Amino acid sequence: MTNFGLRFDLRRHPDGASHQALYKACIEQCVWADRLGFTTIMISEHHIAPSGYMPSPIVLGGAIAARTSRARIRISSLVAPLHNPLRLAEDLATLDIISGGRLEPVFSGGYVGDEFEAIGTSLAARKDFMEDLPPFLRAAWAGEEVSWRGGPKFRVTTLPVQKPFVPIWMGGASKAAARRAARHADQFQPAHSSLWEVYEEELAKLGKPIPPRLPPSDMFWVAEDPDAFWARFAPHAMLENNEYGGWYEAWNAWNGYIVQQDNDALRATSRYPVVTPDEAVRRARALGPDGFVMLQCMSGGFDPDLQWESLELVKNKVLPAIAAQPEAVRA
Repeated sequence: MTNFGLRFDLRRHPDGASHQALYKACIEQCVWADRLGFTTIMISEHHIAPSGYMPSPIVLGGAIAARTSRARIRISSLVAPLHNPLRLAEDLATLDIISGGRLEPVFSGGYVGDEFEAIGTSLAARKDFMEDLPPFLRAAWAGEEVSWRGGPKFRVTTLPVQKPFVPIWMGGASKAAARRAARHADQFQPAHSSLWEVYEEELAKLGKPIPPRLPPSDMFWVAEDPDAFWARFAPHAMLENNEYGGWYEAWNAWNGYIVQQDNDALRATSRYPVVTPDEAVRRARALGPDGFVMLQCMSGGFDPDLQWESLELVKNKVLPAIAAQPEAVRA
């Protein structure tokens, strides 16, 4: 049957709930989803964003791991070049221990130059870092003696639960990123579907097996009255859309977002679909038996109470309808 997940980036709207309220609701919603059998909780990373975009996914992941027991915790994406390699190996191993082996880090090279400059590096350093990191992590998590780029040798002594190591995912929006994932990753998460072919072609050249693609997915918000919901949600969707779109304009790195000024124009892009419970059921079934629905919670600092209204409709109307007719999903 269709799998469901939650995603959080915990931006804050200037006129909205506090970060404390958003983070508290995030953990409560993760507990709720875990009890319902959701398969994935996804958390993201950016730094020094005007919106307060969540900067510490490993810290938040530990809090979520301590309150949940089944859902995979996917950091998507973790901007790897902004981290010290040793600390990254240790921190991710610690999170894997706390979660009982439920960690899925999706490493990306990043694209927002302000973040790199703030910690004293640059976008130009991404390529070499992303090439060097996966073999370092695998060796470190296997308990081998390692060094970072010829420095002193050492062993990481806090090792992950997953053996032989935490699976290394890589994300990306370019052909170069897809080829890099073929060289180094256990799983690829492309920004758009056309990159699957590039990834698979590179795997074939390397003589590696081609794994199944990630299942078809969808994302939406559920409301009994989509128009009324959109009227409340639009300012938050606009904040999220325009922050992403502004990064694209500033750093010439395509991320799928174009700055908008009008709520109706933003809604017309279908990037933020608000649907009735019946339509949510139809969309979920259309994905097929292995489909995946991601519910992006509190986007742009959307009020937690209003997000709960949407989630409760999923619980009370969408999930029961799908469970009552599983053959419709398989059709």
